[in-house]
Formats: sequence, structure tokens, C-alpha cells
Amino acid sequence: MAVLSAALGLLALAGCDGGGGGGSPSSSGGGIVAAPSPTPTPVVFTDGDAVRLAKQASFGATPDMVSRIKTLGATGWVDEQLAASTSTYADLAVEVRRDFCVSTDTICNRAHFSRTPVAMRFYANAIAGSDQLRQRVAFALGQMVVASEAEVNSTAGIAAFNQIFLTNAFGNYRDILSQVTMLGYMGDYLDMADSNKSGPSENYARELLQLFSMGPDALNMDGSLKRDSAGAAIPNYTTDDIKGVAKALTGWTYARVGGAAITDGNARDYSKPMITVATRYDTTQKSFLGTSVAAGAAQDASVAAVVDAAFNNPSTAPFVARHMIVHLVTANPSPAYVGRIAAVFADNGSGKRGDMKAVVRAILLDSEARSAPTTTSGKLKEPVLLMTALARAIGFTTDGYVFTTRDTSLGQPVFRAPSVFNFYPDDFPLPGSTTLKSPASKLLNTSNVLRWHNFVYDWTVSGDATRSEYALDSGLPMSSLTQPLWASWEAYGSDLDAMVSRIDLVLFANTLSQAQKDALKAAATPITNTDVNIQARRRAQMMLYVAASSPMFLVDR
Repeated sequence: MAVLSAALGLLALAGCDGGGGGGSPSSSGGGIVAAPSPTPTPVVFTDGDAVRLAKQASFGATPDMVSRIKTLGATGWVDEQLAASTSTYADLAVEVRRDFCVSTDTICNRAHFSRTPVAMRFYANAIAGSDQLRQRVAFALGQMVVASEAEVNSTAGIAAFNQIFLTNAFGNYRDILSQVTMLGYMGDYLDMADSNKSGPSENYARELLQLFSMGPDALNMDGSLKRDSAGAAIPNYTTDDIKGVAKALTGWTYARVGGAAITDGNARDYSKPMITVATRYDTTQKSFLGTSVAAGAAQDASVAAVVDAAFNNPSTAPFVARHMIVHLVTANPSPAYVGRIAAVFADNGSGKRGDMKAVVRAILLDSEARSAPTTTSGKLKEPVLLMTALARAIGFTTDGYVFTTRDTSLGQPVFRAPSVFNFYPDDFPLPGSTTLKSPASKLLNTSNVLRWHNFVYDWTVSGDATRSEYALDSGLPMSSLTQPLWASWEAYGSDLDAMVSRIDLVLFANTLSQAQKDALKAAATPITNTDVNIQARRRAQMMLYVAASSPMFLVDR
């Protein structure tokens, strides 16, 4: 254990999430200042550069992905990913009646009234799907516009909700707001469904403004707060604005499975847009956010006015821009970086607002994303990305089920956020710092650190293909097994240097020092076996354990 302890020590790293690196100029409060355009891909584009892009734009680097990025360059690979579209939840978005399963039929209930089938698809696609960037963007969007199985346990609704993000990841943000607003699943989650003119629910109205679009306070384009003459933040909306929006969103209910009557509570279809109930709609004049909807306006016109007001608010561009940067690139982007991306959201160069393809492209190709990392740049891996990055580094085939049994214990069960505020806020402070943010650190408590460490051990040192949790689940019709692909590691034989090179590449972007490489080899060398394949596998597993349980792996720079 002394060798292992030494190896872990050598792989420790001071610092965590940090500032945006790249030396971009900052803004001084009155909006964005002039900033240089993003620099092109460096003339010398290294393997390390390719891995850094893979960490920002995928669920984990693999040797094949690194090679592809090196071949195409950053711009070429990002453009290739922007054109890719293979992942889907659409086939899972088929609702059944709430009384479809008997209460004792756990298989039926798990298939239709839980996150499990959709989460399995999420992980299976994250591990093996070719449209990695689309999936990462959809994952980030779903952590800003939140609905959760914790409140609404419809498999079809969860699938339909997250399909909106997959479909529109490179579409227009207005379409995301419009489709989310009308979906039955969100209608239940935030109480817009069955909101009546006699007592309009304000829940969806409030969260649409506070979390899904403009944010609570007015922002400059660089993400800094606008302030009044006394230096106080300026609210983006008032209580009256929320009331006005709530009135405009009355008169909708769930579509019904099989065309059942709207009084049939067991027939709610969470996977479809809501339908009108004219008698519950407030037909009076509505005023909100500087917008007025005339008395007698049609229901869909009122909804469109709400969506337009939220989408077109000046703060929406920097609010969305910063969230996407934080979830893809760095927890502490410079104001200038936020400002450049917000400007693209406001106008993609062709007069179009909310073009997510242009926004994502600008985020990943910006000088601040592509510059060499500093000791304070990057972000902490959240549990989902920890799991997928390790699995992709090892090599996995999976139906996704084993990930759904692990993510809960690690504190981040996908599609089951504890509240509309997601698993963590974007501005969660880095412990020990008065200035830096580290959103995912909210999940890094003592218990979760131990669970993370044990998880890494289980999937490396104890991660042979015969591991019981990898087996097919006979209670899941969609289960098709999980298998780690150790054969590619066994093929290295006794070549420890080759194994270390692969670990250094896909886990650390070729940043290990010689002492750290030597420590990995020292942890593996004592492991021997008469079977050359078993010996190679066991050595690779030990080195992967030391590497993936280190702070260096937990932080993406």
C-alpha cells in the first residue's frame, strides 16, 4: 500500500475550479467592452489540445476521438459534431394510462412510470453515441430548464421533455422555451396544467423568468449586474409581471391518452403538448414585462407573447451564455468571454437571435476555451461526467442500466433533480475562495467523495467483465448487459509505458510529469500472473484506479 499511497500523492493537484484563463480582457460594468475575436485553431494542435476539446464537448475522451479531432482540427471537428444527430428518446415518449400497470407489477411500473428507461438510453448514448456534442449540450440545457421525476414519474413525459433538448440543441432557444412551456410533463411539474382564471398558478411563470430565461436581475451583456444610481441590482421583473404572465398562461390541460375525456385523471398524456380549456382562460387584458396582450386574444397568442417577452429580454442572452459556458468549458468565465457568447446569442451574424448552433460553436472555438489551461481554469467533474469519462477511457459497451444504479448513490440521478434549481447552482462558491465558483462542488461532500472513490475502485481494480452489477437484468426488457472492454488493454502485454501513455492522454491530456508516470508504473509493476492477459489487465486496472481516483482526474482544465 505504500507504493499506492505514493502514487496517489504524486497525482494530487492543488486548486480546483477557477478563473477563465486565456488572458481575455474584462468588462467594467456598463456592458461589454471591445474584445478580440476568437482566435483560430493553433497551428500546432497537439493531442493534449484535442483531449481538452473532447472533455468540453463530449462525455469523455477516447483514443479514436482524439485522433479524429487531430485530423479535423477544432473547427472541423466541432462543425462535424454540429451536423451529427443519432441519439433519440422519441420511441420512449409513448404515454400509457396511469392505471396501465397493477401496483404489484414492478417491471411494468419501472418501464412506464420511472426515469429508468430514459436514463438508460441517456447513458448508453453517452458512452457509445456518435453525436457527443449534441448530447452534452442537451444535458446542459436540461440542467437549466428543469423538470424532474421527483415530482412527475412519467417515463414518456421524461422522454418527451428531454427530446426537446436533443432536437433543439443546435436549434433556436425560443423553440426550446415554447415547447417546454406547452409540454404536459412541465405542465404538471410547475402547475401550468389546469391553471384557472379563478386562481392562476404563478409557479411556471416565476421559474420561466427566474431560471429558464432572463434571471432575477438585469444583466449587462458580459453577465455583470446592471445597477441603479444607488448601486443596487435592478430586478428584471416584479410581482405584477409574474401575475400577468400567470394570467396569460391559464386555460390549458393535459392531452389525454386515447382521446379520453379531460375529466379522466388516469389518462393524462405527459408526452404531448397541452390542450385548451376555453372556460378556464383569462380573456381580460394582460400586462407583463412591458408587453400588453389585448382582451379577447387567443390562448396561443397569449402564450406566444409570454415566450417572446422572456426570450427577447436583454438579460436572456448573457444568462443563457454563461450557463452554457459553465457547463461546457469553465466554472469562472471572464466577463469578456460571456460577452462574446451573449453577443452571438443576440445576433448570430445574420440577424437571428437565439441560434444555439452559433452559440455552441462560439463557446467551443473561443480563445478562452482553446487557450492553454492555467492553474485556475476549468471545472470540477460532476458525478455523471465522472462515470462516463471513466467508462469511455476504459472502453465499455452498455445498455446504461448499471449507470442508473450508480448515479443515485453519487448524488446525481439524471432526470431526477431534487428541485427546479437542479442538483447545484451555477454560482456555488469554491470552498476556501471568496471569488471563485465551483458549481459541482455542492455534490462533493464527505460521503460522496468516499462513494466516488469506491466507485472508481469497483470499476477498475474490481472491474472484470464478470462483475455482478454488469449482468443483464432479467426484470428489464430493455436490458442488454454491460461489459468493460479490457481486451485492448490486455493487448499491451508487459508494455507499461504504452498503458501509461494511453492513461496520460485520455485522462490527463498529456499533462503528467515523469514522476507521476513513474508512480503509475510503480503501482502496477508488483502485479504478476502466469497468464499474460490477466497480468496486463490487472496492471491496467491498478493504474486506472490510481489515476481516476486522483484530484487531477476530477478536475477538467
